Amino acid sequence: MANIEIFEANLDLTLHSQAVLELLNAYAQDPMGDGKPLTQEVLKELIPGLLQHPTTIIFLAFHDSKAVGIMTCFKGFSTFQARALIHISDFYLQPDFRGLKIGQKLLATVEKKAVDLNCCKITLEVQENNDHAMRIYKTAGFNQEVHVAEAGGVILFSKPVSK
Repeated sequence: MANIEIFEANLDLTLHSQAVLELLNAYAQDPMGDGKPLTQEVLKELIPGLLQHPTTIIFLAFHDSKAVGIMTCFKGFSTFQARALIHISDFYLQPDFRGLKIGQKLLATVEKKAVDLNCCKITLEVQENNDHAMRIYKTAGFNQEVHVAEAGGVILFSKPVSK
């Protein structure tokens, strides 16, 4: 597909901040997201929150002038390797643009950024039934993380925290 451009988002630009809100809201409604739209409160606070978070890195994929994909990342740190890492928090493509290698372009872009930042790795999480995404990740060289074989693979847990 021609005319796909990947940009590192500048959230001070209205075009980019609107694209982030639209794409993340679409992702939230996707069955592999949260299955429901973002609340008005979240939509209001999302861009200011991302701007205040010092490790935010967002990539946007545009087809012509239409935002069709997003990868929201955060820089972290590996204590075992004493180096930075990039964690992919959100990865979403509009349904009409899936299967066109845009996801691979986004993954290649974040990998280049990780190299530029001297990161030791890129991490991500994926729904266990999201077979399509897992195929894309495995094709790009991602695997379940295992530190020591006897300990098994890494499993992500989370716990909501009340205000």
